[in-house]
Amino acid sequence: MRFSSLQEWLNWQEALHPSTIELGLERVTKVFKRLHSTLPSIPVITVAGTNGKGSSVVLLESIYQNAGYQSGVYTSPHLLRYNERIHLNGEEVSDEKICEAFERIDQARLENDEEISLTYFEFGTLAALDIFFRAKPDVIILEVGLGGRLDVVNIIDADVALITSIGIDHTGWLGHDRETIAVEKAGIMRENHPVIFSSDDMPNSIKDVANEKGAILYHRGRDFDWQSGPGETAATSSWNWTSANKQRTTLPMPNIRGRHQIDNAAGVLMVVECMAKSLPVNQQQIKAALLSYSVAGRFEFRPGNPSHILDVAHNADSVACLAELLDEQPCAGKTLAVVGMLEDKAHADALGQILPKISQWFIADLDVPRGMKATKLATVVEKLDGKAKIACFDSVKQAIEAADHTAETADRIVIFGSFYTVEFAMQLGI
Repeated sequence: MRFSSLQEWLNWQEALHPSTIELGLERVTKVFKRLHSTLPSIPVITVAGTNGKGSSVVLLESIYQNAGYQSGVYTSPHLLRYNERIHLNGEEVSDEKICEAFERIDQARLENDEEISLTYFEFGTLAALDIFFRAKPDVIILEVGLGGRLDVVNIIDADVALITSIGIDHTGWLGHDRETIAVEKAGIMRENHPVIFSSDDMPNSIKDVANEKGAILYHRGRDFDWQSGPGETAATSSWNWTSANKQRTTLPMPNIRGRHQIDNAAGVLMVVECMAKSLPVNQQQIKAALLSYSVAGRFEFRPGNPSHILDVAHNADSVACLAELLDEQPCAGKTLAVVGMLEDKAHADALGQILPKISQWFIADLDVPRGMKATKLATVVEKLDGKAKIACFDSVKQAIEAADHTAETADRIVIFGSFYTVEFAMQLGI
């Protein structure tokens, strides 16, 4: 074996390919076919979208686990442990299993005296697929990392595709408007197979691609929808879900806060309905999943004096949802922000969503690939609000320490802007 530990493998992969991201399927398809020339017949659900992918995947996993099915689930990125990305039957796969998969992939990419270069992300996705098709679970659930059409998970044909939402993000790779980005996300559709769109605001290009590919499109608000339970509001205790052929009533609110999570859950239930012949699920199993599932870094509240809120929100739509949740859970004191972001984001669009909620900004350098300098991000905030209180720091750790020192007992500190920002906060024990 090339390396004896998972961390050694990951360090090597980070330096193996000249670029962090290289969209395209030719190289990875060739390697995967060397690993698996034929595939067992396992239902596959692929999930794409700008926001809501992670929570939708975890809810699907929870539903099928509660229904007694074995599942293989792939997500990205991780927060604390690489193993978070690959689940078998609800459990993180061991270092040993991942290293064994990496070794098989390394051998496959070097076959026939031809060295095929792979990125860090491609290695990880191939490892997940290799592990799943060897384990042969009842269902495989794959989260798209970037886009859809050219993402590695798209080498596998999805029985059902789920697109959660379309927003402006990753513009350097996917395009600068929703219609163009939607075409990339729609690349996971397959002919004569269902595709579900969870949001009510669907770009026209989603319908156009579905028609071109011959996919069967289900759009929330047209083919399925949710309503508040009798006498209830969207923020209280129950909701109902309906489609042309099915109705589910008095469902508990999703365990993850936010109205947008009901939108995500509604899309998930349409996926479950489309998979019902091969993977039947009953109402109690769905209710149990809604009450129990959770996703790290989505409005995670940490009580204390001051309290902390961790959220991976990093684009305009997700930061708008974070701002809405802050309004729904007011505090007696002020709201302080610790923020670090990547370079390739629409910074002003995102931070403008939450600007009125923040009393003071603690902006951190992100010392990661594509990480943005705090001074540059501070300029964005200053342009949005010339009177904003801003301090810049060399690290998320320093920014949090300064915010903690400044905050009074009734205040709260919201930590957001990137998965990396939340990861660094969690490493500090917050």
